[in-house]
Amino acid sequence: MIACLGWGSLIWDPRGLPVQESWFNDGPFLPLEFARQSSDGRLTLVLVPELKTTVRSLWTLFSVANPGDAREALRRREGVPQNKGETHIAVWSGEQPNEGLPPNISRWAENLGLTAVVWTALPPKYADEEMRIPTADEAVGYLRGLPHEQRRYAEQYIRMAPRQIVTPYRRRFEAEFGWTPLSES
Repeated sequence: MIACLGWGSLIWDPRGLPVQESWFNDGPFLPLEFARQSSDGRLTLVLVPELKTTVRSLWTLFSVANPGDAREALRRREGVPQNKGETHIAVWSGEQPNEGLPPNISRWAENLGLTAVVWTALPPKYADEEMRIPTADEAVGYLRGLPHEQRRYAEQYIRMAPRQIVTPYRRRFEAEFGWTPLSES
């Protein structure tokens, strides 16, 4: 049993990712935030290990034969170049050392009897600087300054994120812009 973790657009827009249709809302608690500025203007959810707050992620089962196929399918879905697949698509497997991975993923996966877990591990990025996490004020200012069409797209991403992904920045976006969740999950 190979699982895929999700917290953003994978949930509502899997685009052919070979996963089962339903997403379960009892994934591991992870430090997530809207901390990656994408080329299309969105601020997307990514893992930010230095955060103290965590939220419960979602998960589903892959319908592939092995972790390598799951990683490759997720890499293609996320548009990650092949040369970055090893670093930007993470895999936990009970059969190999898992140094550097969040320990709660291991415990969660072992409790469910999973053989592997795959997830997107894109780093934070702001102002074209990899690993730079925008402050909440910077994130609000950035979203406020987007041209209309990009801002609409950024709003859609934030509002479509699953309801349970309540981060400090999401609360701030809701207060500043009224961007309440649209998703049912």
